Amino acid sequence: MLKPFEWFLGKFSTDMGIDLGTANTLVCVRDRGIVLNEPSVVAVRKGTNEVLLEGRAVGLAAKEMLGKTPGGIEAIRPLRNGVIADFEITEKMLRYFITKVHEGRQWATPQVVISIPSGITAVERRAVINSAERAGARRVFLIEEPMAAGIGVGLPVTAARGSMIVDIGGGTTEVAVLSLAGMVKSTSLRVAGDEMDESVIAHCRKHHNLDIGEQTAEKIKLSIGSAFPLEEELAVEVKGRDTITGMPRKIELTSEEVREALMIPVRQIINAIRSTLAATPPEIAADLVDQGITLAGGGALLRGIARAIEVETQLPARVAEDPLTAVARGTLRFLENIEDFSKVLQSGDDR
Repeated sequence: MLKPFEWFLGKFSTDMGIDLGTANTLVCVRDRGIVLNEPSVVAVRKGTNEVLLEGRAVGLAAKEMLGKTPGGIEAIRPLRNGVIADFEITEKMLRYFITKVHEGRQWATPQVVISIPSGITAVERRAVINSAERAGARRVFLIEEPMAAGIGVGLPVTAARGSMIVDIGGGTTEVAVLSLAGMVKSTSLRVAGDEMDESVIAHCRKHHNLDIGEQTAEKIKLSIGSAFPLEEELAVEVKGRDTITGMPRKIELTSEEVREALMIPVRQIINAIRSTLAATPPEIAADLVDQGITLAGGGALLRGIARAIEVETQLPARVAEDPLTAVARGTLRFLENIEDFSKVLQSGDDR
């Protein structure tokens, strides 16, 4: 039950849908769509939780500092594998985003819908709710990412028909079969974009004696990464530090090499899809023969990943339109239709 003063402030607050991701946080509001899309990174003074730039070293400003900070500054990603690794920093990051949406008004108390991985524990769910409430939200709803992604890409999730969504994010891959506004079967795998970046870093170190950073690995993945042979293979120049001499050096990396490096995480994702399909009831599985598999999340942009999944599962696979924003768009639709979707929402009031 809201206190009268909280209700009054709520009337002047903008309710928000938040895709709280390991790599990026997207915020959307009614009638405006996605208003923020920034990295989930915060820059603090080392040894403290003091956010730099008077609390504004969050998102894009902080990501530029990753791997490049002097001794007294630390750039932190407060979420790991889709869950909160640093409670206080996450709270400050959410407070920054809420305040930015409200154009600097510190007293805003919005109602928020936040997406979470389907496999997190009750304690981890409570951490998300507490962080949002302490950041200023007056009421918090949690929606599992596969359901949000399914709604966001326009799958018929409320129908008595099976749909399959694979959301490949930064920290987790969410695989789910949806029907009648619920998840029939789901798998939450803590292997996704970050793991792919780590594979590229390990490959450069092992085969070229070259140390590269996270941002460089991500650029390599985006520019020449693939999960299936390309019609025309690519190459890119990569700069880093020689592991033997310690001196800066550059090499040429080919798309074949990167594909080989990415095979381990890609194979794990495909295995998760296969195991979820194997556990799906026959009637729902029959629907998927025609409906196929829909891919969302940043990882869906990896070249050839839909084709690789098709070959392994013998089911049609497609990348959703604008896969990066699928979950955020789903949270917005939930926000706009909370009563209709209440059965798949979890409220911070349910204690």
